Amino acid sequence: MTRSARFTLHPDFAVGDVDPRLFGSFVEHLGRCVYTGIHEPGHPTADEAGLRGDVLDLIRELGVTAIRYPGGNFVSGYKWEDSVGPVDERPRRLDLAWRSTESNRFGLSEYIAFLKKIGPQAEPMMAVNLGTRGVAEALELQEYANHPSGTALSDLRAAHGDKDPFGIRLWCLGNEMDGPWQTGHKTAEEYGRLAAETARAMRQIDPALELVACGSSGQSMDTFGAWEATVLAETYELVDHISLHAYYEEIDGDRDSFLASAVDMESFIENVVATCDHVGARLKSKKKINLSFDEWNVWYLSRTQEEAAANPLNWPEAPRLLEDNYSVTDAVVFGSLLIALLRHADRVAVACLAQLVNVIAPILTEPGGPAWRQTTFFPFAQASRYGRGRVLDVRVDSPTYETAKFGEVPLLHATAVRADDGTVTVFAVNRHQSEPLPLEVALHGLDVTSVAEHSALADADPEARNTLAEPERVVPHEVTGAELRDGTLTATLEPLSWNVIRLT
Repeated sequence: MTRSARFTLHPDFAVGDVDPRLFGSFVEHLGRCVYTGIHEPGHPTADEAGLRGDVLDLIRELGVTAIRYPGGNFVSGYKWEDSVGPVDERPRRLDLAWRSTESNRFGLSEYIAFLKKIGPQAEPMMAVNLGTRGVAEALELQEYANHPSGTALSDLRAAHGDKDPFGIRLWCLGNEMDGPWQTGHKTAEEYGRLAAETARAMRQIDPALELVACGSSGQSMDTFGAWEATVLAETYELVDHISLHAYYEEIDGDRDSFLASAVDMESFIENVVATCDHVGARLKSKKKINLSFDEWNVWYLSRTQEEAAANPLNWPEAPRLLEDNYSVTDAVVFGSLLIALLRHADRVAVACLAQLVNVIAPILTEPGGPAWRQTTFFPFAQASRYGRGRVLDVRVDSPTYETAKFGEVPLLHATAVRADDGTVTVFAVNRHQSEPLPLEVALHGLDVTSVAEHSALADADPEARNTLAEPERVVPHEVTGAELRDGTLTATLEPLSWNVIRLT
């Protein structure tokens, strides 16, 4: 058996408090995320607004908070005016980003109503189009959405049936503008100036807005680092956050490297923080820029690119796109990415799982049929439920293994969160594909005396998945044997597993 992995917890050694928006998600007009995902009039569970009741129930169970909308790449061709007013008068448009036709049957008002149905924890996070549009259009959208009354656009909103303003506080200044695939792609200098002017103008209407500038679409971008430095030199005092996007997949059967994906995510976060702080120091600013990791997930992007190359340009409406079906292995990596975000809760203020339904999502649906939980649903729901409070500093002493991509990597990836009531939850991943990992945690100054639960997501078949035919093939199971004695927690982590250990 592998030697034990160890770490020590003490309440005086903490990373920071978890912002609830770390458990955000993302709804884009892409594939079936909206249509036959969250919105399907005529479905047996649909409400009067056409929202699927079965999906709403699962979203509430998932525990998402801020929901970013309407993109994503989609936003760089988005005309917000198309998405308001009488549904039967809204125009159909070509969506260049996903080679589809957008009906606009679900728009801005429907999005806000959807959030209200989820509950008060669901906060709007609205993106403005800085790809094909600019300052004027952003201000018009802001006035329509947020101004109480007495102006042309606020009165138009009321005439459309929404008397009360939407109160959107969190805004993204465009999407992935560093990416050559983006409609209206810009250089860092071009985008930085446009983002600064947009931010300045939006703050003239409301100085209390929270604004997110576009960072790099990935750490592998040729412009990474230089992009952030250039953009922040223009926007540092005008924005609150800079965005990060990252997706991970198993490539050419290299599962060992895939399981260590969070090594890259943590490096990405730390490098962006360093760049932000360098710019702040150079500007002699006392302000700290936080991070909005507003797209992250496991995504088999290589498959998507193959599908796109094979599909003719026939502009379908709500086609089946990016509907990855996740395995146990994917869920373990997914859980590790959640751990990476929590381990940097001092600077990651917002994070959005991309996306919410059908499109690389924790929830899958069939038109007219059922909705069900993917394997990745469970780590997110557990982290959102038990990962609220203060993240404790975890520095692991763990056996390691060799990876082709990241070199030597610890088998254990872990964090711990202390809730306001004093309970402590340990989130841990065992990256070993075939051997269990003994775990020892020394507890100092924490008023916990027993193990309330040890739950694991693991399976003898690492390729096991939840499907339409077997929607509950993979679920978390209870693990026995965890003990808390004389201030030390001992437990055994199953091979290739995501673990939640709750101490009370």
